[in-house]
Amino acid sequence: MNVSTEIKTRLLQGITSFNQLKHLHARLLRFDLLHDNYLLNILLRCTFNFTANTHYSQLLFSHIQQPNSYVWNTLIRGLVSHDQFHESIKQFYSMRQFGFLPNYFTFPFVLKSCTRVLDFRLGVELHTIMVKVGFDWDVFATTGLVCFYAKCGRLDDACKVFDEMPEKNSVSWTAIIGGYIESGRFVEALDVFRRLLDMNLRPDSFTLVRILSACSRLGDLRTAEWVDSCITDLGIGKNIFVGTAFVDTYGKCGSMEKALATFDQMLEKDAVTWGAMIQGYASNGKPKEALDVFYRMKNDNIKPDCYTIVGVLSACSSLGALELGEWARTLVDKNEFLYNPVVGTSLIDMYAKCGQMGSAWKVFKEMKEKDLIVWNAVITGLGMTGQTKILFGLLGQLEKLGIHPDGKTFIGILCGCTHAGLVNDGKRYFNNMKRVFSLTPSIEHYGCMVDLLGRAGLLDEAHILIKGMPMEPNAIVWGALLSGCRLHKDTQLAEYVLKRLIELEPWNSGNYVLLSNIFSANKKWEDAENIRSTMSQRCIRKIPGCCWIEVNGIVHEFLVGDKSHPMSERIYAKLSELTMGLKQMGYVPTTEFVLFDVEDEEKEHFLGCHSEKLAIAFGLISTKPGDVIRVVKNIRVCGDCHMAIKLFSKITGREIVLRDNNRFHSFIDGSCSCGDYW
Repeated sequence: MNVSTEIKTRLLQGITSFNQLKHLHARLLRFDLLHDNYLLNILLRCTFNFTANTHYSQLLFSHIQQPNSYVWNTLIRGLVSHDQFHESIKQFYSMRQFGFLPNYFTFPFVLKSCTRVLDFRLGVELHTIMVKVGFDWDVFATTGLVCFYAKCGRLDDACKVFDEMPEKNSVSWTAIIGGYIESGRFVEALDVFRRLLDMNLRPDSFTLVRILSACSRLGDLRTAEWVDSCITDLGIGKNIFVGTAFVDTYGKCGSMEKALATFDQMLEKDAVTWGAMIQGYASNGKPKEALDVFYRMKNDNIKPDCYTIVGVLSACSSLGALELGEWARTLVDKNEFLYNPVVGTSLIDMYAKCGQMGSAWKVFKEMKEKDLIVWNAVITGLGMTGQTKILFGLLGQLEKLGIHPDGKTFIGILCGCTHAGLVNDGKRYFNNMKRVFSLTPSIEHYGCMVDLLGRAGLLDEAHILIKGMPMEPNAIVWGALLSGCRLHKDTQLAEYVLKRLIELEPWNSGNYVLLSNIFSANKKWEDAENIRSTMSQRCIRKIPGCCWIEVNGIVHEFLVGDKSHPMSERIYAKLSELTMGLKQMGYVPTTEFVLFDVEDEEKEHFLGCHSEKLAIAFGLISTKPGDVIRVVKNIRVCGDCHMAIKLFSKITGREIVLRDNNRFHSFIDGSCSCGDYW
């Protein structure tokens, strides 16, 4: 056997280590076989398998005396497979200078490089060459063209190439579907998918994942369910990628029941699958369920990735679970928070919503990559806690850095003005949005302004602002005005506002209850009875107030009058003790708040066992003296509870932090950080 045949046999048998590869390379050099393109081509292909660095591969190629088109193609393909897109384009130009024409093997890889680096000029040049040399019929080359044009924002050109393709495979269909999705044309993407099915073609996993992303973006649950039934009818199984995509899509479409059913049916799950369930629950207002899934994940010894932790931190934010959030952050590398804006933002948000603005600020200062989303997170946190001096300073820093604020920036600023009662500052920033920053105020900004004016007692001015809005006011805007009516006891305007809210939110029980109470207070008994009858006919139930408190990493939930907790007897005993202390201080239950806060029958008895009072009593008997009590409530804290909790803080000497759906309240020694302004 001669040397050439021996080396060929060794290469075809397969190389198992980089040292073997170098040994064969040395033999080629020793026996002067650098002219044998067949052997060199096999060896070159092998070099890309053993190292992430392409330096050795390019060194080998540079020693080849007369490379042919096959060798050039192997080099280009190897560079592309290692994401060396600019280098692969450079080698393509060298190939052309040596007089070699690209072929069906060259086009797909060079087009992939053009797509990744958005080299539109070269892509068009390749298209021209394809037509000239007759490769515009090749399904792989033309699919590369479809991807290229779609990625460069030339969807019409991508569609033209796709429509003219004599043969289409699943990759081609996925490419054009992806083009529609990347252009934000989700409905058209779904139409193309239907065409694919009408031609009796079987979609592959990549196609299904892309089409499900279109359903997610549209929030189209019905179509997602249709896709699910289609693949069942076709006998297509759900591998881990498709199953995870369904979990994610159902979650983003608001159906956690469907997401859970898919999740439970999956035989194989990875961290991404678990993360999709956690994110789904967290984003659908089910933070406790999100944490339950997270505990299951930990019990199954699945290591969470950084995006799973984002979902966990979001759930902790909703529940005020500071201890659990801090533990969750230790499960991923610290650099993930400092260099990844998405993960860092979730940590800032968690600390801010747990009332730890100092910790949120520390994370913000340490972050290495700060985009506008990160800035907005800390601005929103400062706004939530009413720290306007720092808030206004941050806006100035943004301008100095040349970062243009967006609508979310100003929502944070206006919220800060609202919580601090800075009416003139709020008006100035609202007006400067358009005048200085060329930003058109959205309905959310008008809602902030109505809230600001309403809380300050400027109810008529707030109402005039609503009437002059360039868009129809929504429930958030009218709800902001209602908050002002609640605070300043304006039942006449509240009656008008509630009628508007019932038109917009016929399912919202709270609006009916409040309107009925106001009718009763104004002795409109028949109107009050009609409202109650309407609720009964429509099967509308009042949403109960709910509170959460975290103790030793476990989140506990309380409802009004709740007696389901294992420590219920001790909780009520503590609450009774606190109530005695309040009465000794001259406190009398403020049943006048019933008008705006609870139903008629929820008089003094129910005021005494509102969910926040139960949660605080539990916190006091379950934590050490001096520990801060942190409670989160799903609705606005009522006036009676606000007064009582101020006195709780004085009697116990504890700081009590309560976050309701409006703002933070930090109760210390008989006073609240909101200044009774909420």
